[in-house]
Amino acid sequence: MVSSNARTPDEYIASLSGDRRATIAAVRDVVRQNLPAGFEEGMQYGMIAWYVPLERFPDTYNGQPLGLAALASQKNGISLYLNNVYGDPDTDAWFRARWAATGRRLDMGKSCVRFRRLDDKPLDVIGEVIARSDLDRFLAQYAGTRGSSRTTRSRAAG
Repeated sequence: MVSSNARTPDEYIASLSGDRRATIAAVRDVVRQNLPAGFEEGMQYGMIAWYVPLERFPDTYNGQPLGLAALASQKNGISLYLNNVYGDPDTDAWFRARWAATGRRLDMGKSCVRFRRLDDKPLDVIGEVIARSDLDRFLAQYAGTRGSSRTTRSRAAG
């Protein structure tokens, strides 16, 4: 499944086959258990996503909620998109070092961690990187990288 028309994360998971369903459900559980206050779960771009609600921060570049992370069952495996790692060099360095310390191979692009089985990845590290995502700091980081206007920066601070 590359993209899904599911309207909820539960529908998305129910649409998957056995192994994929179990793996996606396990990763979702870890993210939900470690998700800081202020972020919400839903569906974005055909994936399970965790994001800043538009009520909290409406000034995004595309009018969609600002995404923290997303999880998808794709053709060749499972992808976990970690925007907090992509947008923050310190978090990126921490995440890569923490993953390496587990002895497991990291298959990662700029934000996308790719894997095939649940055994391929340390769930505790995923939980830790999600838990590091303070909402106010995440918004300030976004405003700083976007750097487009005082309105963006003031809304991120509020």
